[in-house]
Amino acid sequence: MAVTGLIWVIFVMVHLVENLLLFAGPEPYNRYAHFLVSLGPLLWLAELILLVALVAHVTAAISLVLENRAARPQRYVKLRSKGEPSKRTFASMSMIFTGLTLLLFLIIHLKTFKYGPGIEQGYVQVIDGKQVRDLHRLVTETFHNPIYVIWYVFALVFLGFHVRHGFWSAFQSWGAAHPRYTPILYSLGALVGVALAVGFIFIPIWFYFFVGG
Repeated sequence: MAVTGLIWVIFVMVHLVENLLLFAGPEPYNRYAHFLVSLGPLLWLAELILLVALVAHVTAAISLVLENRAARPQRYVKLRSKGEPSKRTFASMSMIFTGLTLLLFLIIHLKTFKYGPGIEQGYVQVIDGKQVRDLHRLVTETFHNPIYVIWYVFALVFLGFHVRHGFWSAFQSWGAAHPRYTPILYSLGALVGVALAVGFIFIPIWFYFFVGG
């Protein structure tokens, strides 16, 4: 579960950096999006790895929930990890809820952008004499829908909470919990979670208020 979670954290980090190209304008962003599509089998392999990691992550999460329910008589025992008090926070206690929210977000996100309207529906830009999908226009129009922006912000706040706890617990599961390192890993997890949430949330808010739709 830790490995699959970190695979997705790395992907989300890369995806955030890619999305910063939105601020460079339609041509740079659409050129890069077209480049990714042109990778063909390499892109399919990356998507397959992400899909397998997602299925494994969800399966492990369901298994963990069932195990915890089976051990419910012991739920009132004070939890400890490697001799340290358990860090029970909203992030740690809501992992299933935030995870399910993010799964729904992923489905909607893919339907909206990856499988949304393309060249056939008029979302087209000519770059270097070739017609490419105008994904920048689709993003801009989508981020002028207040309902979608609110949902996006809501989901990405949950991403921050999910990553905050998941990042730290991943290293903990690998035996990295130690009085010297645990506070650092915990703070690093919080930093990564906040950075990802703020980074992604900034994009739709900026487009909604400052970029013409």
